[in-house]
Amino acid sequence: MSPFILIVGAAGLLVGLSRQLNGRLSLSTSPLIASFWNHVVGFIALTLLGLAVGGLWPAGALNAPWYAYLGGPIGVVFVALSSWLVARIGAVNTALLIIGGQMVCGLAIDLLQSGRLSLWLSSLGVVLIMAGMVVAQRRPRE
Repeated sequence: MSPFILIVGAAGLLVGLSRQLNGRLSLSTSPLIASFWNHVVGFIALTLLGLAVGGLWPAGALNAPWYAYLGGPIGVVFVALSSWLVARIGAVNTALLIIGGQMVCGLAIDLLQSGRLSLWLSSLGVVLIMAGMVVAQRRPRE
């Protein structure tokens, strides 16, 4: 399990760095333009990687239900909103709120799919993340 923890940790670092870079770009342009260029450059990089590795058109991709492809438009909205937010409320607050939202969504999905999860422990995780955001908001008195 530890290699997965390292990979997820690295992914989290990359998400934080990506949000910060896009937030900086949105200050120079706009959140919409920052999101556009994020996706253009990402598309090119992913296409080149897919061509090198193969499997861009896996068998059965066209048989997936229509809603399976909604992740793309949702990702566009996520990138644009987080680029806008980082520049206004900071990287820590944006990250904490995004993680809190992901926890709430994950909790709801797990509950709906299996009905077998520790609702109390998962809810406690969400509360602790939100408490972290409140603590991060406190500024030292001068």
